[in-house]
Amino acid sequence: MLMSDPRLDELIEEFSFLDDWEERYRYVIDLGRTLPALEEGERVEVAKVRGCASQVWLVSSTDTQTGLIEFRGQSDAAIVQGLLAILVRLYSGRQPNEILALDAQAAFQALGLGDALTPQRSNGLKAMALRIQDVARDAQAGLQT
Repeated sequence: MLMSDPRLDELIEEFSFLDDWEERYRYVIDLGRTLPALEEGERVEVAKVRGCASQVWLVSSTDTQTGLIEFRGQSDAAIVQGLLAILVRLYSGRQPNEILALDAQAAFQALGLGDALTPQRSNGLKAMALRIQDVARDAQAGLQT
């Protein structure tokens, strides 16, 4: 289910100016360039996202006062880095329940990217979104204990 979300609405507006997949593809790559690189010590095995053909590292931190979760990540593939940038933009700085309510697949469909991704990239996107959801579930469980 896709709920109205200001961050997603902003991305939809940005993508609405792009006429074809080639322009969207370039924009996704440009978004990836905006992600700050992870420190070498963060690019470790435990941070790797399984299910991605390229290498993807995703790290998170939870503010103990507010419960907000921040995500940061990096990939060795330009298009995947861009997809990761979109996920980070959509999910960072949210409460676990907000993260769990936002459907990444529906968001990418709304951006006009869902059908344009290769099956391999779609699987990678699902794996990254599942990792984000797992972090949110773990944080939520920790908040409720």
